Amino acid sequence: MGLLAGKQAKILIVTDTWEPQVNGVVRTLRSLVACLREMDYQVALIKPDEFFSIPHPAYPDIRLAINTWPKLDRKIGELQPEYIFIATEGPLGMAARWYCIRRKLHFTTAFTTHYPKYMRQRLGIPESWTFRWLKWFHSRADTVLVAAPSMRRELAARGFSNIRSWSRGVDAELFRPRDVEVFTGLRRPVWLYVGRVAEEKNIDTFLSMGIEGTKVVVGEGPALARLRRRYAEPIFLGEKHGEELARHYSSADVLVFPSKSDTFGLVMLEALACGTPVAAYPVTGPLDIINERVGALHDDLQTASETALSISGDDCREYALGFTWGACTRSFARNLYPNRWG
Repeated sequence: MGLLAGKQAKILIVTDTWEPQVNGVVRTLRSLVACLREMDYQVALIKPDEFFSIPHPAYPDIRLAINTWPKLDRKIGELQPEYIFIATEGPLGMAARWYCIRRKLHFTTAFTTHYPKYMRQRLGIPESWTFRWLKWFHSRADTVLVAAPSMRRELAARGFSNIRSWSRGVDAELFRPRDVEVFTGLRRPVWLYVGRVAEEKNIDTFLSMGIEGTKVVVGEGPALARLRRRYAEPIFLGEKHGEELARHYSSADVLVFPSKSDTFGLVMLEALACGTPVAAYPVTGPLDIINERVGALHDDLQTASETALSISGDDCREYALGFTWGACTRSFARNLYPNRWG
C-alpha cells in the first residue's frame, strides 16, 4: 500500500468538479496535483470538460458529464495508471468505480462533500437515504479518505469501513498577513465570509446578525441574487483569487464561517494563515480545525464572532503554519494501492 517509489509513478485522478468551478474540492485537488508533480509523479486527470455535459439541476453553473463510459474506459485503458483516485461521487466517479470493479483494479475514494446534509436542505431527502447510497459507493474502495476526524467518526458509526485520515494544507507563502488594507473607509470591525454563495452555506444567519461593523461576502453562487435583494447593508464583492483574496483575508477582523454542512472548510486555514481569527459553529470542520487560541466556536454565531475579535493574529498565523500541502500530499500517497497491468 502507498506510493513507495514515486519517480514516474502514474496516478490517475477522476473528478466531477474542476475549474472554472471555485470550491474547496477544486482548490484541494489543484494543490494536490501541483505537489505530486513537484515530487516527480506523473498525474493525469479525468474531468468534466472532456465530456458532453448538462447543467446540475440545483446548481446550473456546475456541469455534469453524461455518456461517460466509452471515452472514460478508453482513456483509463490507454493510461494504465499504477494508482487510481476517485475524488467525487458524481457521474465520472460512478463510471470510474464501475471500470475498476469490472477489471478488479484497486482504487481510493474520498468523502469530501457532506451530500446527505445538502440533499436534506435542498430537496428534503432524509440523510439516512443519501448515506445509504454513499456507503454503497465507497464500499468497494480500498481506502476512503476523510479530512476531518469528526467526519471520520460519523462515517464509522454509520458502518463505513477502510476510512483513513487525509487532512488539508495551506499555501502559507500566498496566504500571509499583508500591510495593504483593502477595506479602507468601512466601519469596523469587518466580518468576512468567503466561499460559495449557496443555500447550504447558511449565509443568511451571518448576514442577519445584529452586530456592529460591516459584513462582507466574497464569492459567487446561486443564492447571490436573492441575498443581494434581501440584505441592503452587507457588501458583496464577488469572487476573489490569489493575491487579491489573500489581501481580503488579511484586511478583515474575523472570518465568519456559518456553514454547518462542510466536511472541512479550507477557507478557515487560509484566513488563519493571513492572521485572521475564525468564528464558527461547533460542528464538523470547525471542530477539527479551530481551538480557542485561533478562533471561537459557539451555537450562537454572533457570540462566536464577538469572542473571536480579541484573538491574536500572530497566534493564528503560527497555528496555520502546521498545515502544509507537502504533509497533505504525503498522507494522500500513503493511502493509494498499486495496480499491475498485464
